[in-house]
Parts: sequence; structure tokens; C-alpha cells
Amino acid sequence: MSAAQAARTRRRIPKLVMGPHLYLNRELALLSFNRRVLAQAANPDCPLLERLRFLCIVSSNLDEFFEVRVAGLHAEIASGLSPISPDGLHPNVVYLQVATQVQEIVAQQYQLLNEAVLPGLEAAGVRFIRRRQFSAAQTQWIKEYFNRDVLPVLTPIGLDPAHPFPRVLNKSLNFAVELEGKDAFGRDTGIAIVQAPRVLPRVVRLPAGVSEAEYDFVFLSSIMHEHVGELFSGMTVNGCYQFRLTRNSDLFVDDEEVKDLRLALRGELPHRNYGDEVRLEVAQDCSEQTTQFLLEQFQLDPEDLYRVDGPVNLSRLISVLDSVERPELKYPTFQPGVMNIPEDIFASIRKADLLLHHPYQSFQPVITFLKQAAGDPLVVAIKMTVYRTGAESVLMEELIAAARNGKEVTVVLELKARFDEEANINWAQRLEDFGAHVVYGVVGHKTHAKMLMVVRREVAGLRRYVHLSTGNYHHRTARLYTDFGLFTAHPEIGADVAALFLQLTGLGRAMRLKHLLQAPFTLHKEMLRAIAQETAHARAGRKGRIIAKMNSLLEPEIIAALYRASQAGVDIDLIVRGVCALRPGVTGFSDNIRVRSIVGRFLEHTRIFYFANDGADDLYLSSADWMGRNFFGRVEICFPILDKKLKKRVMTEGLRPFLDDNQQAWFMDNTGEYAQRTVRRAKPFSAQQFLLTNLSNVVDT
Repeated sequence: MSAAQAARTRRRIPKLVMGPHLYLNRELALLSFNRRVLAQAANPDCPLLERLRFLCIVSSNLDEFFEVRVAGLHAEIASGLSPISPDGLHPNVVYLQVATQVQEIVAQQYQLLNEAVLPGLEAAGVRFIRRRQFSAAQTQWIKEYFNRDVLPVLTPIGLDPAHPFPRVLNKSLNFAVELEGKDAFGRDTGIAIVQAPRVLPRVVRLPAGVSEAEYDFVFLSSIMHEHVGELFSGMTVNGCYQFRLTRNSDLFVDDEEVKDLRLALRGELPHRNYGDEVRLEVAQDCSEQTTQFLLEQFQLDPEDLYRVDGPVNLSRLISVLDSVERPELKYPTFQPGVMNIPEDIFASIRKADLLLHHPYQSFQPVITFLKQAAGDPLVVAIKMTVYRTGAESVLMEELIAAARNGKEVTVVLELKARFDEEANINWAQRLEDFGAHVVYGVVGHKTHAKMLMVVRREVAGLRRYVHLSTGNYHHRTARLYTDFGLFTAHPEIGADVAALFLQLTGLGRAMRLKHLLQAPFTLHKEMLRAIAQETAHARAGRKGRIIAKMNSLLEPEIIAALYRASQAGVDIDLIVRGVCALRPGVTGFSDNIRVRSIVGRFLEHTRIFYFANDGADDLYLSSADWMGRNFFGRVEICFPILDKKLKKRVMTEGLRPFLDDNQQAWFMDNTGEYAQRTVRRAKPFSAQQFLLTNLSNVVDT
């Protein structure tokens, strides 16, 4: 484009006035993502047990959606001071739209379960038996099971003035029982509540002696329905209905007021089970009388009620996948590619930067790195950030081993990682017990950065070895989430990481970093600068190009900058797995922006930011999405890929395949709706399958 053409283009560009018309709603966008996940369960080409897994994932996602996002809407509405989000929708409006859309999702979810997934599994020899299907032998076995394993732990509560409505745990399975007649004391309250203890499995496999298929399962709810009358001797059971309550599960601890965050959080965790009520799920056949009674007890509105045609705790069915050994009903197994690293991993890192791409490549080198550091007499210090790691963690055990071996071990452990608070609290205690230094980050900011640094005494002096990642130090999710991890001994990057650890554990002003971008100080402004730089190149007649891959895009200033870049002619591809508030393809504003979401076997978790920069090809990996909380409310890092070979790898493995994907890509239109596009005569191409084929060692067929 010549300078004259660029000038004419600038004159045609409409003035960018940001307003609600250019933003999409966060809650509704989250539901859109869950519809894309649900589409995986509807895909007949997906193995049957994996379709069941996707149904369970949708249920689990909706649980968290209600526990956090809908709970937030309730709080905003109740406050009377409801803020208006950038999309301009009032919380009342969003709440009603959410209720309508979730009803549709839930209806489709159970329709798929009952009409496609369960019949398909039954035909394959995996049955979920209902009460009317019990054979005589099964009826007898289930009766014995109920008397032996269920009845002793049940506490039925008949409601009367001496037995008020019990406190119902968050997401627990419960039964409302309609009764007729009088008990031994002459009471005839008419209703009782039975809570299913969490120690009971929600799905029970029948033993070989009574099973009529290779795998016969029965729901705990079916067992309860069959024998609930035995809990109320001499009374008539007119109805037994399962129900489940979802509560606000956000924990609130004032970091600035408490003296010990770990103790404060430990004290708050039990209250999560009894937060404010936000959703009631009941069985499809639950009587209107009992339904209204439950709504009144929980002070919920009709919009908060969800009737389901099946088990109310659908997410618990995921346990079945581990019980069924039928490879043809699951995704083909694969062995992650193993990087060829000599015995001395430090020598390998000194020689050249190393890049790992999970789950296609093994997470083992990260474990090996820490294991060797823990036992190496030349290693003097290990520092690591921990956000999510799980109740069982090889890495945490290696840190403990390092501390026992006399290394200076420092762990910046985020206690407020939602739903992982208890595991992190327990690890904090264990690490301290073995002499590690444990700190909890910075008041008011979650530490979400992924950094591991080993300091080693060598002939030339102390040398820093660093691992930086887009994902958590969690060896199990490394088999399910896509992430990049970088090993480097680059002195300047090592110095940057050391400065960040000093900042996290000590006191002082933010330090100037050579290569790393850091939230909450430099990441936001540097991303804006990089977008503006592409905008300037395009306006000057040079090529402007941005490719960004992330989980969520919500931050208003970033969105406005992308609109301006598009107006200037910058070619922009956004690969956003989950929530995207930007509207692509709006004439005059985002004509040059395309938004796609990849939903498949693995959870897309990598954050990659590419800026052409007039041929310099700036490429960053990051722990941060483009959201306000990541830019301003968390400690995050964004690190450049400096090695040209590794930069090419990130482009050819992390970006280009996802731009070519025509199997699992969903494209967003300017209304926020997503659709999968089919290209005639195009060869089918799945980015995830391409990477499995080219990076993993074995793919079973």
C-alpha cells in the first residue's frame, strides 16, 4: 500500500467510539463456550465414553458457572447498586437470559444422554440399569447392598418443629420424600429429607454374578428409590424425588485485615458448602407441591429451578470412564513424545534452550529437572511458583526432598487458587515442616506466574537455570491441557526471574526487567504498545499482522486497540478457546479480525502472542489471558522466545495448525454466535490430531 493509498484509507475509517455495541457479555459468552463443548457430546464420530465425558464436563462447567458467575449476578442485583458492564446489559437482563439459555443447554444435555449416549453404550455392553429393568438376582443383590453399605450411613429427617429443614451441602445429592400416615409418635408431617453422604458412590457396578452385560451399572438414586420405604416403617411413600442445590462458592478473605492468610482460608473453607443458594435442580417427575416447597425453603425464584431427566449430579458419571476397560469406546491412547535429554539435564539446557509442548510431549523433563536439582550437590537454591498442583504432586515431593537435602527452597504458593485452596494449604504446611520457605505472594494479587528457577554453583560461578510455562505445574493436567514450557540458562532471563522472585518474597519497587513482561506493571502497556506498533506499520503502508491465542479476551483497552488496528488494515487472527468479548467482522471496525475457538480432545490452554513487527516476528508465551484480572489483579509473566528455531516451532505447532483446522474450529460472527465451517473438497485437518501424529511416540488405532 502506497502512502497516498494509506492516506485515503485513513480518511475512510469511521471514528472509533467504543460502546456497548462493540462488546459481548461475559456470562453469555461462557454459555456459548459450553454449547461448543456440548457439541462434542453430540458428535457421532466421537467415541461413546468420550461423549459421556463431554456431558460430564458441561455439568462441571455449569456448576462452577453458577457457583461463581451467577452467584455474582445475584449479589449485584441484591446490592441495588448494580454496575453496568462494557456490553451495557444490566445484571437483571443478563440473569434472565442466562436462565433461558441454561434451560436450553440442560435440556439438550439430558436429551443426548437419554437418546444417544446411554442407548449407544447399552448396545456396546455398557448398561445403566433402571429400577424397572432389575432382574430377580439384581433386585436381591441391590437389596443386600442397600442394607449393608447404604442404610447404615443414612439419616432420614422427618420435618416437624423439632426437626427443621436440614442444612444442605453445596452440590450434594438429596431426596425429598412425600409420606402419608403417622409414625410411632403420631407425627404426620408429610415430607422428609434424606441426604446421600458423599462417601457413597453415585454409580455402582454390579458384580459378574448378577450382571447381564459386560458392564452393568446402577445409579445410587435408583437404589434409594427402590428402598426408601424401608427408612419410614409403617408409612406410605407417595413420592421420592432427587434434588441438588448449588451455592455461592466464592471465598472472601480480606488479605489486608488477616494476620495469617493460611489460617484464615482454612477457617473459611467449610463455609463454602453453605454459601447463598443460587440454583435448584430437581428430578423431572418431582411433584409441583414438593418443588414449590423446596424453592421456598431455599428462597429461590422459579428462574433458579432446573428440572432434569436423569441423575441430578451428572458430573459424577465421569467415574465410569475409569471403570470401563473398552479402548474402542475411548480416544486412542497415546504416549507423549519424550525429549532425548542426556543424564545431565543442566548440560542440555546450557547448550541450548529447550521447548516442551504438552500433552504431545512428556512432562517428565520438568520432573527430571527438579529431581536432579534436589539431589545435585552443586545446586544451592530452588525457587518456584505454585498455583494449581493437586492433592498429589511429584513436583511438591521433589521440593520437599530438596529441602531435606539442605537446599534453600523457596515456594511462592497461591493459597487463593479457586477450588484448590485446601490442597495448597496442605502443601504449604508440609513444605514448611521440612524447612522450605513458603510465602503466599502479594496482598491483593494472585500469583499466577509459572516459574521454576534452580541456582547452581559451577566453575564460572553461580548459574541460573529456569523453566517458564504457560500452564500449571500439575503432572496430571499436563496430559489433558495444551501448554508450552521453556527451559533456558539465558543469563538475562535468569536475572529477570530472580528479580521477580525477590519482588514476590521481599519488599521494594518493581524492578526493570530486560526481557520478561510482568503483570500488574508492564504486561498491559507492552501489549498495547505491540498492537499500536502493528497499527503504525499498517498505516505507513507496511504489513501489519497479529496472531494471538488465549483462553479469554475481555479487557476493554486491548479490545479497543485491536479495533483500531483492524481499521488501519492490520490482519488479525484471534484463537480464543472460551470467552471473547470482541465482535469480529463489524463493518468499519473489525473487518480484518477473525475469531475462532478450538474445542476438542484436549483443553486448549496455551497463551501465544505474535506480532510481525515489520519482519522482526516478535513472539511471546504467557501465563496470562487478555483479561482485566490477569493484567491488573494477578502476578503474571510473559516471556519472549528468543531462539529462532524454537520460535519457528511455536509458529508451526502452536499457531498455524489452528488457523488451518477445519474439523474442531468454531468461527464467531459479529453477533457473537459460533458455527463450524465446512470447505468443499478441503482435506480434513485437525490441529490436535496433527500434533498427536507428529509429536507423540505412539498413537493406537
